[in-house]
Amino acid sequence: MALLLGLLIFSFVITSISLVPFINLLYRLKFTRKAQETKDAFNKLTPIFNKLHAHKKGTPVGGGFLVISIVTLLFFILFPLARYLGVFVTHVYPIKEEIHIIFFTFLSFGLLGLYDDIMKFFQFKQAGFFGLRLRHKFIIQWILALIIASLLFFNLKIDILYIPFIKTFKLGWLFVPFAATVIVSFANAVNITDGLDGLASGVLMVALFAFWFLSASILDTPLSFFLTLWLGSLIAFLYFNVYPARIWLGDVGALAFGATFAVVGLLLGKVMALIVIGGIFIAEILSSLIQLLSKKFRKKKFFKVAPLHLWLQLIGWEEPKIVTRALLASIMLAIFGVWLAVI
Repeated sequence: MALLLGLLIFSFVITSISLVPFINLLYRLKFTRKAQETKDAFNKLTPIFNKLHAHKKGTPVGGGFLVISIVTLLFFILFPLARYLGVFVTHVYPIKEEIHIIFFTFLSFGLLGLYDDIMKFFQFKQAGFFGLRLRHKFIIQWILALIIASLLFFNLKIDILYIPFIKTFKLGWLFVPFAATVIVSFANAVNITDGLDGLASGVLMVALFAFWFLSASILDTPLSFFLTLWLGSLIAFLYFNVYPARIWLGDVGALAFGATFAVVGLLLGKVMALIVIGGIFIAEILSSLIQLLSKKFRKKKFFKVAPLHLWLQLIGWEEPKIVTRALLASIMLAIFGVWLAVI
């Protein structure tokens, strides 16, 4: 535990030192938020969003790229070094396979998000420069998720679903579409939640602490190592992301973090705990999904505006109040989720 705490502090310090120069670089590259590009979860222009968030125009976007880069670099330097220095490593799955799955998720969804950020912020979509439509990006997400789910099933032999108080179900090959659905859902849920200063990153921080505890309890050293570095870097990012934010995750961070969060839950074999611990993300994506279905089938909106955090703003809640209460709710959901996982 002392080693893990030291790694968390080290990751925090490295990211903290890197963030100010990185923010300045984003300003020079003009990789900043533009009000006219603000869209909802389904790529529709949202005038209400722009009205409520006009002050966010010009804020750098792409902090997720820095976190992904630092966590990946530190892991592949420090994990082999720790093993070489004689750190006792325990694992649930074959180490190489587990690490490959974690970082394939982390990097592939990050690259997809980075591509989307570049298309938006450098106006390449308007120029017709290899811009992807929403449905194309969604298809790519599903392809990546199915690859990851197949690796979990075939390489790590994961195929069970444990429901507390009921029983454990052996899904067989059905685990692949099930896991892919979980991965795509959380990738988009975190992306939707990343709409207020400190909301997505703060809720994710609380959720990762819960998973950190669970990974340590099952003695999975590679997963604990990864979560430790991720947490340290995320906390440093959150310092600059709280209201008023100096930097945003961007799609590069939101898609990568959401998909990887889901994969960690699947690796832990705690899908129900994943749903509870990530309850804020679930509420956000469900509100957007209900709105979409209502528009499609009822031809009218269910909410005045979606997702949930935007509706709360519309009815008069101030941004810091929404984020603070979401964090408090997330803490209780994390405690409840961990309890479900260990009973």
